[in-house]
Amino acid sequence: MKKSVHPAAVSLLAVAKEAGVSRATASLVLRDSPLVAEPTRERVRAAMARLGYIYNRGAANLRQNRTGTIGLVLSNIANPFFSSLTAGVDEANDASGAICFIANSAESPEKQSRQIRRLREHNVDGLIICPAIGSDHTLIDELRLLALPYVQVLREIPGSEGDVVSVDYGLGIEQAVAYLVAMNRRNIVFVGAMETHSAAQARVEGFRRAIRHFGLAEMPLVEAMGGNGYNESALDALFDSGPRPDAAICYNDLIALTLFHHLGRRALKIGTDFAVVGMDDLPQAKAAYPSLTTIGTMPREIGSTAANLLSARLKRPDLPRERVVMAPRLILRDSA
Repeated sequence: MKKSVHPAAVSLLAVAKEAGVSRATASLVLRDSPLVAEPTRERVRAAMARLGYIYNRGAANLRQNRTGTIGLVLSNIANPFFSSLTAGVDEANDASGAICFIANSAESPEKQSRQIRRLREHNVDGLIICPAIGSDHTLIDELRLLALPYVQVLREIPGSEGDVVSVDYGLGIEQAVAYLVAMNRRNIVFVGAMETHSAAQARVEGFRRAIRHFGLAEMPLVEAMGGNGYNESALDALFDSGPRPDAAICYNDLIALTLFHHLGRRALKIGTDFAVVGMDDLPQAKAAYPSLTTIGTMPREIGSTAANLLSARLKRPDLPRERVVMAPRLILRDSA
């Protein structure tokens, strides 16, 4: 009876003999070298499958002083937006061969610091991070101290040196206001204002710019109230006094969908009596009733772009800093 061989015990030399090639050729196949003809490549891969060969990536990374792992620190892992962003990171990692450890800061700078240090203890090569609310230059100093290359996504600490991938939130808000004005909406309110990080500031500044541009009355901002809620009593106060709002642009889709219920309680027909615009274009936006007009921010593309930037940075630390700002897209549906 033939003795079985544990996959970890199968050597590259054994694979080469099985495929009838040299060990050097088998090694080139592992590295996806274009120097190997396709029939030979297929023969070597078939031999690997037959023998159960497992590539010792850890040893290879050790030779390169790399672990092949990256950290992804998200500010709110429960938000479905970050599921799409993570899918984009995974897509790019699959192509580059990297593995991702995911951590949640829960919008806490203190927890964020702990998570970053734990990831560093696991020797991640670099970091993709959406800074928690309240983060400041202490975060950047810590990343520098830990010698961690990083890419910030969505939010950006002013004066930081690392790469950034974000969205032109202000432009998206301006597009939404222009559309609402064209639909004869004059009393537009912004729901979910949080001026404590760059992405929120860009939204609010874009909204105020557009309101001034079109000569509209400036209505009070309806502040966010933790999670994906907002100050309902403040919105009620606007409805119960003049001028009464006839449209809302929301910080994100989740707040917009919560607003649907508020408007229903006031017997307002969405899309007719009152227009609602969200931001992000989550799957729930299209599935809602009525379907939600929203500002698409392409989270999947943000994730894949950030992962590719980090991969390039790890290969070439001397590359110039990159700041990628994606253009949003207004997606028209039934709510506005």
